[in-house]
Amino acid sequence: MEDRRDIMMSMFKANGANAETNKDDKYYKQLKNDLDARVKQLEKLPAMHDVSLKETLKNEGINRRDFMKWATAACAMLSLPAGFVPTVAKAAELADRLPIIWLHMAECTGCSESLLRSANPSIDSLIFDHISLEYHETLMAASGWQAEQNLENAMHKYKGKYVLMVEGGIPMNNQGEFLTIGGHGKKGVEIANAAANDAAAIFAIGTCSSFGGVQAAAPNPTGAVSMSEATGKNVINVPGCPPSEKNIVGTLLHFLLYGTLPALDAYNRPQWAYKRRVHDQCERRGHFDAGEFVEQYGDHGAKEGYCLYKVGCKGPYTFNNCSKNKFNQGTSWPIQAGFGCMGCSEPDFWDTMGVVGEPLKDRLYHTTFGGLGADATADKIGMGVLTLTAVGIAAHATIAAIKPPKE
Repeated sequence: MEDRRDIMMSMFKANGANAETNKDDKYYKQLKNDLDARVKQLEKLPAMHDVSLKETLKNEGINRRDFMKWATAACAMLSLPAGFVPTVAKAAELADRLPIIWLHMAECTGCSESLLRSANPSIDSLIFDHISLEYHETLMAASGWQAEQNLENAMHKYKGKYVLMVEGGIPMNNQGEFLTIGGHGKKGVEIANAAANDAAAIFAIGTCSSFGGVQAAAPNPTGAVSMSEATGKNVINVPGCPPSEKNIVGTLLHFLLYGTLPALDAYNRPQWAYKRRVHDQCERRGHFDAGEFVEQYGDHGAKEGYCLYKVGCKGPYTFNNCSKNKFNQGTSWPIQAGFGCMGCSEPDFWDTMGVVGEPLKDRLYHTTFGGLGADATADKIGMGVLTLTAVGIAAHATIAAIKPPKE
């Protein structure tokens, strides 16, 4: 009887698994059809470049195989199965069908630099070069009244169809007069609102545009605020100081594929890029779990690649995928180079993350725990786990403090 019961239970579980598999198959089949239909819609739109992306890649020495590898990685980044690779590749090739207006507000242009400053152009930067960039103050040849006219023409010609990307915070004090642009002396907040009113989608590129950034740090004399606060519009935040080029292009690629905005966290960041903590994906996480910490820069722990928490790393309460994407064409990232995370993709990081070289002993998970961050929708079990994790950090720090130093 027991054998028969076990067999029946196994059959029941197998049937349940098959039902789930069939459900997933139907979902992805329908999604594939929807995305293919979206690509066909893009194909009907006029190309805005004489040279196709295929030709551009070929001219830069990037073959089809490398491009398909990139599309495969993009699929994984967007949590799509391998069967979607041809669709993703096709959507990227049609990137020039989507007009882009890129505004610079109060910022340092670091976000544009992240995307464009590569010794050897990456596929991400080439795709960005290929899009129909109707206005970008740093890159465009026009200046003065011609530049202003280009912006007005683009907003009028592609009304309701263009994607607005904004870099930099928006000063609001003195009626916004801390930032005036062009010969007509238009205020930054006026330009931002005018462009936002007729945009199909709005992306805040970098922490300054997403949350105010360094410009909004106390005492914030210019009254700098985020793009969403300045305009009252629904804005997709792609924070980082700067964000990686993959997060910028990936967010754009998502809009190309779906024609809709991505799933967002509590801070309107795309979940596919900002769902997990830097701490959870960190290459030094094993040392954290073992209670092995760098006590000061240059010590034995620093040479051995130990965890940087005790010298101020904010990875445990920062949500970003830096450890997977890295910077400088995937060469490295701050923690790999031996410097702790500053939490630059979090709201008000300049003020709330405290001293760069010291851990936040009295404010663990300050920006997320308690329902203020990406864990706002977590259930009670998840919040309990966060509590235990916070306790674990304190315990590890104590253990490390009493462990005898290695010779």
